Amino acid sequence: MEKKRLTIALAGNPNSGKTTVFNNMTGTRQRVGNWPGVTVEKKEGNLTFKKRNIKVVDLPGVYSLTAYSLDEVIARNYIVDEKPDVVVDVVDASSLERNLYLTVQLLEMKTSLVIALNMMDVAESRNYRIDVAGLSELLGAPVVPMVAARNQGTEELLQTIIDAAEGSIRVKGINLHYGHDVEEEIEKLEKSISGSALAGSYSPRWLAVKLLEEDKEIEQKVGQA
Repeated sequence: MEKKRLTIALAGNPNSGKTTVFNNMTGTRQRVGNWPGVTVEKKEGNLTFKKRNIKVVDLPGVYSLTAYSLDEVIARNYIVDEKPDVVVDVVDASSLERNLYLTVQLLEMKTSLVIALNMMDVAESRNYRIDVAGLSELLGAPVVPMVAARNQGTEELLQTIIDAAEGSIRVKGINLHYGHDVEEEIEKLEKSISGSALAGSYSPRWLAVKLLEEDKEIEQKVGQA
């Protein structure tokens, strides 16, 4: 029986090398248009790897998923509503602290996440030493070191994506602890949300955190549920 086509979404900060990763994966098999209803560019591509057909959607480059900008809304809504089989977070290894903010938000959304640790050559040139296995264990998600500018690590990334989609690699994810007082409020909201229709589409904990952040879009969704 033919295996279903996988859909993956590429997320990442601006200048993380996400576009280069996309180009390395898809080559000339790309389509460029706009996201529905807006003028923000939408790029999609297709490839075949080890007899698996894979659709790649390049999300707008964002620093977070807090829905303060149109790009953030587009990226977040695609992940939540379209539910790609795997989300690939392209991370600049030379700027881990800044880039991992988005990574943590993606993990809190309970996505099937693979981290493409790009620009390893830049990190090494600055004498940064990254324990890739340790980072993977800490985040509860597979981490693939890459130098996308030289097309290094692309095949390893694609294999990891397939393994994550098929369940060969388990993405455990993480739950950040926000302190006793905040966690009490999160727990209260989680219990309330868990009984709503939204619980089938969203992580109740993620929704609870967003409500505490006064995220207007999530407040509207919860109010309509």
